[in-house]
Amino acid sequence: MSSDGIDRRDALKLIAAAGGLTAAASSAEAQNPAPAQATPPARTLPLAGPRGTPTDPDLLRPRADWPRKLSAGELATLAVLCDTIIPADAKSPGAAAAGVPAYINEYVSAPYDGQMRDLIRVRGGLAWLNVESGKRFGKPFARLSAAERAQICDDICYLPKAKPEFQAAARFFDLVRDLTAVGFYTTEAGMKDLQYVGNVALPRFDGPPPAVLKHLGLA
Repeated sequence: MSSDGIDRRDALKLIAAAGGLTAAASSAEAQNPAPAQATPPARTLPLAGPRGTPTDPDLLRPRADWPRKLSAGELATLAVLCDTIIPADAKSPGAAAAGVPAYINEYVSAPYDGQMRDLIRVRGGLAWLNVESGKRFGKPFARLSAAERAQICDDICYLPKAKPEFQAAARFFDLVRDLTAVGFYTTEAGMKDLQYVGNVALPRFDGPPPAVLKHLGLA
């Protein structure tokens, strides 16, 4: 008999009874499980960056990023001017066949301040070419002969020596000449014309040639 009035046998009975209650409760839970609590969804970071974050172009599905502004008539005049600047020869096609007018159209159509200013200059210059061609030869620029086109371009091809009445046209020509050169010489045809082969892996590297070492006083 313990000091609490419960002997050893009664204590064992209580322990056994408690064990039975636990087993019964476990069996009841197995037969009638409590509804599972829904797992809260994992928080994920947004895939899109802040406004203004640049993205890589989708090269598998290329698309025009902005509407093109030059009209078909303007592009026809531009194509003839581009070919006047970089004509076809035995080594390469002319600038128009290489796609330069489309490049210039994309450039001046971009929705940025600098390009919007250039669009005004290009459009004004193309209109001026046709007006000047009509005054001199009675036909639009695209229908002039090579000699007639050269006569007009000679008056506007070098800004420092252009007459005052040709200053604005000379600025237009300067812009188109730069864009034509950039557009043409970044095409495959233009790179071949420059004999640019790019980065070519060398099977071996023997160091600087002897002539170079001698020139530097290192031989």
